[in-house]
Amino acid sequence: MAGQYPPPPSSRPPAPPYGSPGHGPSGYGPPHPPPPHGRYVGSPYHYARPAPRRSTGATIAGIFGGLTALVVLGILGLTLLGARDGAAGARPTASSGGGTPTRESATGNRLYATGALTPVNCRLPQIDPTAESMRQFMDVLSDCLDVTWSRQFQKAGIRFDKPDRVFWLEPGRSPCGTYPASGASAFYCPANNTMYVGLRHVVETSGDQPLSNYAVFARVIAHEYGHHVQDRAGILLYADRRMDSADTGTRNDASRRIELQAQCLAGAFLGAERETLPMTQEQYTTMIVDLRGRGEDHLPPEKRDHGSGRHYAGWVVTGYNERDLAACNTWTAPPTRVS
Repeated sequence: MAGQYPPPPSSRPPAPPYGSPGHGPSGYGPPHPPPPHGRYVGSPYHYARPAPRRSTGATIAGIFGGLTALVVLGILGLTLLGARDGAAGARPTASSGGGTPTRESATGNRLYATGALTPVNCRLPQIDPTAESMRQFMDVLSDCLDVTWSRQFQKAGIRFDKPDRVFWLEPGRSPCGTYPASGASAFYCPANNTMYVGLRHVVETSGDQPLSNYAVFARVIAHEYGHHVQDRAGILLYADRRMDSADTGTRNDASRRIELQAQCLAGAFLGAERETLPMTQEQYTTMIVDLRGRGEDHLPPEKRDHGSGRHYAGWVVTGYNERDLAACNTWTAPPTRVS
């Protein structure tokens, strides 16, 4: 993992279709306060840990996500209906009793052997202050992610189903809980394989990040999509078992490895599409500098469930530079890289 950020991109892509990048990371203000303990517990910025388990089946609730310069949720659902075992390509459900996950599901997943993501020449539209403009931006980006990851799973010989999307304007409820949560704007729910993002809330919780800093918003969608990739590959089912542990250190270690892997998968996608998004030096720098400020450096390593700012940004850099999915295997990384 690179120790200093940035320098990429090395070559300068064309200017964004809607003018120059914004005013850098200085406009977003201080991080939001942590959500109260209870249903949404965990990182001050982007994450909620499980609520108490329901009656049967493997359950996992975790809000996995992060948004550069913004507070983001990524939820692993209260009721995990099932996840695909990446080694077998099957999707057993917890309630059926099949498909007990093994460590190999995470450490040796077939997806890691598929190499770099194939660029799909994704071009993002301008974001203006309307909710419909943000919806169009998210839909275009999600369409690109659908194509990218469908092709990558085909390389691995693993069945892939695209996630559903709920880009909401009004509060609501998912199988993983109600939204919005305090200080949070986006999450992935594996109980129904759906990404939830608040069209206005995602901007409000960014600390009013300028809309021209589109990399901030693109990264969060790519991160939440990364949790869907983990779900389809069978990695989350293994993580569910790890997070059932009574040991806080074991649970937080699993959470960090999940979150930092989603960061790396997001970086791999953004790196593959750097020329056409486009990812200018200004966009890249804003994204990375902001991520450095979104870590849990105020907590001791064993209590972090997302990781330090250095690692939360660093795994995006790793994915962006390497693009090869083998580089995103956080499950074999030493503790010093996932603290």
